[in-house]
Amino acid sequence: MDKNFIILLAAMALTTYLVRMIPFAFFRSKINSKFVRDFLYYVPYSVLGAMTVPYIFYAGGSVYASVAGFLVAFVMAYCRFSLLPVAGASCVVAYVVGLFV
Repeated sequence: MDKNFIILLAAMALTTYLVRMIPFAFFRSKINSKFVRDFLYYVPYSVLGAMTVPYIFYAGGSVYASVAGFLVAFVMAYCRFSLLPVAGASCVVAYVVGLFV
């Protein structure tokens, strides 16, 4: 396995685990602040997005194909399609655009 992959996987696991574990370790009662609860809920998703989105634009071999796939995925996700159709359509669009570029 690639050494960078293992390091990134460990960093992601540590980050998401620590954010979820800290409230249990330090707060014995329920957290009443809506801001703190929302912050702790969304941090793992934002970290995963920050680690994933930049790689999307270089994964397809062509930036144009990657941008096309990203835009299709973004629009479909915004329209509340489920994960499988979004991933499938974005891959197909990126592949087709990559054939013509």
